[in-house]
Amino acid sequence: MNPPFKQTRDMLGRTDTVSLKAALLLLRQHLPPCPAAKVALPIGETLGRICAADILSPENLPPYPRSTMDGYAVRARDTFGASEKLPAYLEVSGEVYMGEFPEQGPKPGACYSIATGGILPPGTDAVIMLEHTVAIDADMIEVVQPAASAANVIDVGEDISLNDILLPAGHRVRPQDIGLLAGVGLVSIEVFRRVRVGIISTGDEIVSWAETPPPGKIRDMNSVSLTAQVQNVNAKPTFYGIAPDDAESLTSMVQKAKAANDIVLVSGSSSVGTRDLGEQVIEKMGAPGILVHGIAVKPGKPVIIARADDTMIFGLPGHPVSAAVAFDLFVRPAIMHLSGKTNDGLPKYRTIKARLKRNLSSASGRTDYVRVQVKFIENSEPEAHPILGKSSALSTMVKAHGFIEIAEKLQGLKEGEIVEVTLFD
Repeated sequence: MNPPFKQTRDMLGRTDTVSLKAALLLLRQHLPPCPAAKVALPIGETLGRICAADILSPENLPPYPRSTMDGYAVRARDTFGASEKLPAYLEVSGEVYMGEFPEQGPKPGACYSIATGGILPPGTDAVIMLEHTVAIDADMIEVVQPAASAANVIDVGEDISLNDILLPAGHRVRPQDIGLLAGVGLVSIEVFRRVRVGIISTGDEIVSWAETPPPGKIRDMNSVSLTAQVQNVNAKPTFYGIAPDDAESLTSMVQKAKAANDIVLVSGSSSVGTRDLGEQVIEKMGAPGILVHGIAVKPGKPVIIARADDTMIFGLPGHPVSAAVAFDLFVRPAIMHLSGKTNDGLPKYRTIKARLKRNLSSASGRTDYVRVQVKFIENSEPEAHPILGKSSALSTMVKAHGFIEIAEKLQGLKEGEIVEVTLFD
């Protein structure tokens, strides 16, 4: 592991901010390895979980050749040369019933009627589509178009073969994956355990979100919103309560959370001030300690990124919007890494192109994230309407459909530009 990066400090002891790119690089360099703990789960409980090993198929799928069309199971050679002018005549000597295994097949020059999904009877190797036949009577058909061998048939193992890799290690299980697992008879698979995330709110002014706050107090919004964000990436949150502005109380609570979790989020403790204790408490939790305190990003500037032994600790801003943005920028990728998910190279978010509807300014050397509402106009491209507001105004996140990024090298964006909107989940 690389040695901890130390930011320079001014005469008042304040650290300089680092760029978003540098902060993400430091985060990646200091993330602990993925936890090795694994658990076997019934496939119905694996949605969103990460495969702990390659999942191999225990059988062929399909196990028998099946028809992909309604029609007639035939020997392909019995249809060679058939046309509308010179059809082939075949006797209908049987029928393949759904859910039954045909023990015997038609004789040469004969066929069985078959429905989509029916198992091909012995001796047949193709299916003539119903549309390519003309019924003479109940026992005879004309074939007006020839069928090649394997036509309209899915062969044994054509979908999945025995010992094929169904899902690779590090894959996040999706609904369609569960269907495939069921299709080959797997009832359980091994997945990594969920990343455990401890959440702590701080501040003498904070009371539970379920209480009516007296004058001078505010409800704790961050604990429930961060809990939801953790659950949204299929990690396991635990809320440890609200810590007062007291070093001893906060230290005890962080130590307890650190002992039981892979990641600890300390909300409202990252700003520089006489009563903000997050930095000094987090620094005591273990080596290598604080990696970054202060990032050139808005909202989210006062973020603390630290590693204490094998636990990542994040000091998040108390303002709800800043905390939510910081979670997506830094905590979410840490959870993905620790969960065992491999990087498949696909975009991490859904995006949409839209035309910006007002000028936006930005400070040079800082990455800005601006909430936007997307409006769809008939016969025109989508419009991105910025929703401006302070980082304490959570309603701006609720009104927004996503955000746009103003890169640190830019000093703003102009009205009318086409921008990429990253959509919220």
